[in-house]
Order: sequence, then structure tokens, then C-alpha cells
Amino acid sequence: MMFRRTHENAARIGRKTILSLLSLIAAALASPAAADMGMAVVPTRIIYPGEEISVSSLNTVEVTNPNLAGDYAQSVEEVSGMITNRTLLPGRTILVSSLRVPYLVKRGTNVRITFGIGNMTISASGSPLQNGSVGDVIRVRNIDSGLSVSGTVMADGTVQVMAK
Repeated sequence: MMFRRTHENAARIGRKTILSLLSLIAAALASPAAADMGMAVVPTRIIYPGEEISVSSLNTVEVTNPNLAGDYAQSVEEVSGMITNRTLLPGRTILVSSLRVPYLVKRGTNVRITFGIGNMTISASGSPLQNGSVGDVIRVRNIDSGLSVSGTVMADGTVQVMAK
């Protein structure tokens, strides 16, 4: 009978110890995860589709929702100067997939079309049939001949025509 009481006391002490250790482990695992959530960029006002995002309309906040998807912008530099494809609401995270680079070449404006082989370069005036950012392949109509050609938008605003 004496053995039985000692065994029950040991079991009670063992359960308390195990429960307290488990709670300490849970607290240790939860605190770094909450602190490691990071930051997110949110607008301070409504930003409409097609509008360029300025630094003055952005704010950086700490992320507290562990269920937040990872496609959101985490720094102001990542978002400023970009164009939004959808309406951005104040206090809501900005999805990187809803942003695009501003167009360098706009449809209907005049651009310089260039074609080069070796040391020879031919250039003409053209009218883009599509909007395009640096690196985009767009269709351009040669103003002099009326022919449409495909070319790559270059950083200087010209369209480099591809050889067939």
C-alpha cells in the first residue's frame, strides 16, 4: 500500500513536469515565429488601376497575421514608381502580382525604329501599335512605308527591329 501511494505521487509529479515543459516549448516556438513575420507595404489612400504609386501614398506596417499569403510587397522601394492593375485599398497589403513596370513606349506616339547588322544601322520613324516596357516585343508601323514590324523596346525608348 505504501508503494502504491508513492507511485501515484510520482505519476502526478511527472505529469505536472511534462505539462510545464510542453508549455515552455510551445511558448519558445511561438515567440520567434511571431517576431519573424516581417513587414508589409500598405497604401494610405485609395490607388486606382493605371495610377503610378508614389512614396507619399505608402506606409510600412508589421505583419501580424500568420495566414497572410507571401506575394505581398515588403519594402517601399519594391512598389514605388510601379503601376497598379487593380484598385488598392488603404491598410491592405499590396500584391506584387498586381503591379507592372510603367510603359516606356505608348501606342500611337512616335518612336525611332532601328535595325543593325554589324557596323550598319538603319533607322526610321514608327508608330507603336502596342504599349511596351523595356524588353517587351511589340508591333510597330513604319510611318514611311506603312509596313508593320516586330521589335524589342530598348531602354532609350527606341524599338530594335528583329531580323527574319
